[in-house]
Amino acid sequence: MEILHSKIFGENLSSTPLLVFHGLFGMLDNWGSFGKELGEFLPVHLIDLRNHGRSFHSESMSHDDLANDIANYMNHYGIEKAHVLGHSLGGKAVMQFAINYPEKVDKLTVVDIGPKAYPPHHQGIMKALETVNFDEVKSRGEVETVLTQYIPEKSTIQFLAKNLYWEENGDFKKLNWRFNLKTLSEKYNQFVSNAIKFGVFEGETLFISGEKSNYILPQDEFAIKQQFPKAQFVKIKNAAHWVQADNPVDFAIVVKEFLGL
Repeated sequence: MEILHSKIFGENLSSTPLLVFHGLFGMLDNWGSFGKELGEFLPVHLIDLRNHGRSFHSESMSHDDLANDIANYMNHYGIEKAHVLGHSLGGKAVMQFAINYPEKVDKLTVVDIGPKAYPPHHQGIMKALETVNFDEVKSRGEVETVLTQYIPEKSTIQFLAKNLYWEENGDFKKLNWRFNLKTLSEKYNQFVSNAIKFGVFEGETLFISGEKSNYILPQDEFAIKQQFPKAQFVKIKNAAHWVQADNPVDFAIVVKEFLGL
């Protein structure tokens, strides 16, 4: 059984740990400063989802797969109960985990995503990523130039470029993506255009959204409460979908307050 790759802050602290999961095309490094800050109060595990970062690649990518990965991770580290936090795709993973394994979750934090199905909305990014020919590009700058033809936002290009690394094969080395683009592209509809499976998590739950984001709409709150009856909702000012990057100070304050830190 393969265990997700992680980086742990505050591992000598004895309080309930917090497990943190990034979004699509992200990696644990995106959460470094947040992990460091909260690692002063409790153990924080920043974790790469399957097919992302330094975690294993797999042809399977359902919400249940992601939930089972979290359970296996906790069993591996001897963690009986944890706080779990996930952003976007990571949010879908922690919601499914809380429903499948409620006994393993203390407090659940979901960042800028709901349990519903979302229409496909990463086609431009997928097309851009698939256009990069790693037999031809020789530098990160050249990769970014290819991406610019499809993606107007510089911040998105920089976010994706963090996934580039030099793949070495004997004396030969070339750039590649850390994420498993083939599976993410093939199974996209499974994890984005699919609601999480119905079930109810009775524990304390916080949904954090960006004030400028439309991922969680006011009319979604009723449906969310059907599955997460104790759900609270907080909007972060001056933030869009990448809430923790757009307004890290307010984001950390809200999470700490919810976790009672």
